[in-house]
Amino acid sequence: MSEENQNASYRELHKPASEFATRSDYLDHELKIMKPRRYALNLPGRDFNFEWEDLVPAIAGTIGIIAMYSAVSASWAEGLTARWAHITLGSEFAIEIARVEMLIPALLFCVLASGFINPRANLAGNHGPMIPLIGAIALAGAHPLALAILLGVFGLILSYFKGGSKLVNLTSDGVAGGLLVFLGFGGTLSMISSVQSWGKGLESVEHGVAAGSMGYVGLVVLASTVVLYAYLAKINKRWLAIPACAITGLVVALVCGAGFDITFQTEMGLPNLNPVYWWGSTTEGWMLGLPNLEHFIASLPFAILAVAMWSPDFLGHRIFQELNYPKGTEKVLMDVDDTMTMCSIRQIVGTAVGGGNITSSWGTYMIPAAIAKRPIPGGSIILGVLVMIIAILGFPMDVAVWPPVMKIALLVGVFLPLLEAGMQMIKDTKDTQSAGICIFAAAVANPVLAWALTMFLDNNGLIGDKERAKKLSFMDKIVIPGTVFVVCLAAMLAVGMLEGKFGIPALL
Repeated sequence: MSEENQNASYRELHKPASEFATRSDYLDHELKIMKPRRYALNLPGRDFNFEWEDLVPAIAGTIGIIAMYSAVSASWAEGLTARWAHITLGSEFAIEIARVEMLIPALLFCVLASGFINPRANLAGNHGPMIPLIGAIALAGAHPLALAILLGVFGLILSYFKGGSKLVNLTSDGVAGGLLVFLGFGGTLSMISSVQSWGKGLESVEHGVAAGSMGYVGLVVLASTVVLYAYLAKINKRWLAIPACAITGLVVALVCGAGFDITFQTEMGLPNLNPVYWWGSTTEGWMLGLPNLEHFIASLPFAILAVAMWSPDFLGHRIFQELNYPKGTEKVLMDVDDTMTMCSIRQIVGTAVGGGNITSSWGTYMIPAAIAKRPIPGGSIILGVLVMIIAILGFPMDVAVWPPVMKIALLVGVFLPLLEAGMQMIKDTKDTQSAGICIFAAAVANPVLAWALTMFLDNNGLIGDKERAKKLSFMDKIVIPGTVFVVCLAAMLAVGMLEGKFGIPALL
């Protein structure tokens, strides 16, 4: 770009699509001339435009986040109900929590933050790798608000000191790959089992009388998902997996006669937006009250793991942009540290008003946006509006939590990509060794302790790439990973997290 063009504004450089030979050329030009204002007001027409391609990531992100928010809320409800005798949280609670998450954070962080204030910060969405751990987090005695505060504070500290790249360097491909494989494989089996159990629980009805099991429905839904997912991967359209497979699961289940299993119970309107209702007592909302010291201790290792897994997630999304955007578009690439700042603030605010989501960079938005060659702001605003409309309507939430929709969306949008990404990160024998020990340790203890232990061993050259260990400083080899391991182990011992597998009672 010439010096004259560098000084010109987006509005001055913008040209209609009719002046370009192809639509792709027009989209490339749009990316090159955009000059997002960081922490300042960005306006449609002056700094960016809406294009029909923005609908692709907006719709994909909306479907993905409804399913994921609902899954997170349901996992919290199940785990807390199992741990505490005085707590009974059902599907209505899970849906209301998801609606709270979809309203306030969507307005503040999708529409305002990433849309108008800082379009270089990717949307704060859901932390997919943490979904399989929420049951364990709840059973360990953690408190959602305590977890959110710790995660937010750690994230703000990291973003201030630009620690994202540091954590990426400390967690090798082998360790990260092993962790992703364990979480992805476990989650995949769980989703398959859930769909199968749902199908077996269906009964066909003839003349008002139960006529037999409809277990075949689950098999047909899973089979159609596999075929469609494989086809999307073959034609390099896997970014469509969430909406395509979720809608297919819905249609196939309805065609097979399972439609009567949907219960529309969520009424149109606003959920309870009073934070005091959700956190103020042990008889309303979450029924937990405000967190105490033990809750913070129980939440600590999970907060550390979640923030540690942010950096590879963020960088992966940025790399995905770099692979699909043309050269000369550095100004519209997501900023990792700004994204971490927004995710940290969103984590605290979203949970403080009553939510329970564990946030991260919004991959189900960024991946299709990158492929569609669109910058962050336009689709972010559309997505935020769509999410808020659905939260107010209510009844789409009941469809989103239906097993052939929610479980399939999680399967193709979270767990299979986790499994694939983990296997891709394991590139040679050295990585295989670290990954194998990480998977073994996760099976013996849990993923949090496995990550901390294998990172310490890997950075010291005791496993994995010994040449990599030689390049690390004493701080990177001993102090940081050693401290993380000790803190994780101490927190788990304190709250009795190792009692179930090893019989070690809680120290507190």
